[in-house]
Amino acid sequence: MTAAHDAYSSLHIDLRRAETKDLDTIRDLILTVRLSSERSAITATLEGCTYWIADLNGVPAGCIGLEHGEGVSLLRSASVLPAARRQGLGRALALSALTYSSLRGDRALYLFSSDAGPFWQPFGFVPVDVTEVCAALPEAPQVVSGLSRGWIHGESAWQRAVGA
Repeated sequence: MTAAHDAYSSLHIDLRRAETKDLDTIRDLILTVRLSSERSAITATLEGCTYWIADLNGVPAGCIGLEHGEGVSLLRSASVLPAARRQGLGRALALSALTYSSLRGDRALYLFSSDAGPFWQPFGFVPVDVTEVCAALPEAPQVVSGLSRGWIHGESAWQRAVGA
C-alpha cells in the first residue's frame, strides 16, 4: 500500500450536491488538477447544470458536473486531487453522475477527454465525433466555450447510451 492510501484509508467520504457557495471550490479543484490553467476560462455554473463535490473528512477532494440538454447531458470537470486518488473517489463521482443522468431521463451522456479515455471506457463510453456532441448540446457552457475559444475540435469526444 502507498503512503497516500494509508493516509486516506480511514477517512470519511461524503458526496454532496454543490450549491452556489461551492462554485469557487469547484474552480479551485479544476485548477489544482490542471483541467484549466486560467480561472476566468472555467465555465462551471449551476444554471442548467448539476455538480457534486466529494469531501474527505469535510475537505473538498474532488468534483464532477453535468451540463443538461434536451434528453442528454455533458459530463465535465471530473477532478480528484492527486493525494486523494486511488481511493475510489473518481469512480464514486462518476457513478453519481451516471445515476443522476439516468434518473433525469437522459438517453445519452457525453464527455470530452483527450487523455482519460481508459478511465471512462469501463463505464460504457465509446469515441464519437466532436460534432455529435456539439449538435446534441449546442448551448452547454463547455461546448459554447470550446467553440468560442477554438479548443473543441482538438478534443476527443465520448458518448454513453444511458441505461446501457
